[in-house]
Amino acid sequence: MSHKMVINGREISPEQTPYIIAELSANHNGDIKTAFKIISEAKKAGADALKLQTYRPDTITLDSDSDDFKIKGGLWDGRTLYELYEEAHTPWEWHKPLFEHARKEGITMFSSPFDNTAVDLLEDLNAPAYKIASFEAVDLALIEYVASTGKPMIISTGMADAEEIQEAIDAARGAGCKELAILHCVSGYPAPAEDYNLRTLADMQSRFNVLTGLSDHTLDNTTAIVSAAMGASIIEKHFTLDRSGGGPDDTFSLEPRELAALCRDTKTAKKALGKVDYGRKSSELGNVKFRRSLYFVRDLKAGDVITEDCIRSVRPGYGLPPKFMKNIVGAKVNVNISANTAVKEDFLDI
Repeated sequence: MSHKMVINGREISPEQTPYIIAELSANHNGDIKTAFKIISEAKKAGADALKLQTYRPDTITLDSDSDDFKIKGGLWDGRTLYELYEEAHTPWEWHKPLFEHARKEGITMFSSPFDNTAVDLLEDLNAPAYKIASFEAVDLALIEYVASTGKPMIISTGMADAEEIQEAIDAARGAGCKELAILHCVSGYPAPAEDYNLRTLADMQSRFNVLTGLSDHTLDNTTAIVSAAMGASIIEKHFTLDRSGGGPDDTFSLEPRELAALCRDTKTAKKALGKVDYGRKSSELGNVKFRRSLYFVRDLKAGDVITEDCIRSVRPGYGLPPKFMKNIVGAKVNVNISANTAVKEDFLDI
């Protein structure tokens, strides 16, 4: 299988700079105008795509306040799952205007569906790709339904062990998915950088033989930038207009200038990675003359024997390289030499 996918004409592969996905999640805080602005700001910052989440509370959980359905600890302590998803979801009637706005802005938009009805809605809107969230990576029937669309699929792997990741890949492939990527992910909100163990990325690439990337829930860009140098082809980050906006995901999201920095710095990291190359670089050419080389430091007459105190290794670099010092000591000069002359082969009888 090729380690490549194409979304809306943009190739995503290890050879390209990382594909940056800004995750809207719940950061519209219930206001469609905020959602429009987030889309525009993501485009301005240089992101490749803006991602939604397509669910309603009743497609993702049950309306129950029994203990199983209550959140204990963390950002959302004491809320029921239904209440949280009621507040956080992106209304389905917003999807069409949001997709239209993204098209107008020239940024790709797709979504994470959480059940088959969400996939049907997104198909009606011509979504160019699909993302499976970490919590749904074990829902193999959903993965198969998404695969049946024939669109590229990205699966987050937070909380999934190697066996579960393989099962998700097999389900996607078995149901016809040709273009597949998996994202290394830690499903903590926020997640500490040390939990990310980015060396796993290289192992994922060889173990699962698919395109790999990073879904990053840390608070700054360092982890994502390092992942670009470790071979991540896709980087996803939550994105908001204001981290202190009070929404369910605002606190661990990037603001516009940080997203712009991420887009810039991951490109730099990818370029810096380059290829194995010991050759002299274009930026070094002008400085070669300032390297050290051998110079005569005394006047000599033709036929004189060169002793150690006759030559020195100094800057600039117009003489023979310092490694020839031993060969030259004991040789004779064949012309008259003035002090401060570069040592050249032509001047020596060796």
